[in-house]
Amino acid sequence: MSAPTVVAAPLYPFFSALGDPNRLGIMVRLCDLGPSSTSQVTSVIPVTRQAASKHLQLLESAGLVTSSRRGRERVWTVRTEPLAQASDYLNQLSRRWDAAVDRLRAFVEREVEGEVEAE
Repeated sequence: MSAPTVVAAPLYPFFSALGDPNRLGIMVRLCDLGPSSTSQVTSVIPVTRQAASKHLQLLESAGLVTSSRRGRERVWTVRTEPLAQASDYLNQLSRRWDAAVDRLRAFVEREVEGEVEAE
């Protein structure tokens, strides 16, 4: 199994962008309800519309959302590719930790068996 070394460069913006609770709330809202206007998104976070717009722009620059114009409104949509990449990375990391825990368990069991035999 290949071990992930550090978070791949394309994932840095992903995790950085989602490190803010407001941006995470925006992403959850967009994932739950689908494409939404700026005003719909601002209803889920306790900031001004201007601040929400800045959060949305940051999410867009991180590649997590896209936007399009519909009349006077801007509609925001989640991009699934970065979510899939992050999921793959986290699954790989989880498998690595599971393997490490299994090795530790086996080591401890061998040590305990050795102590029992020594008695």
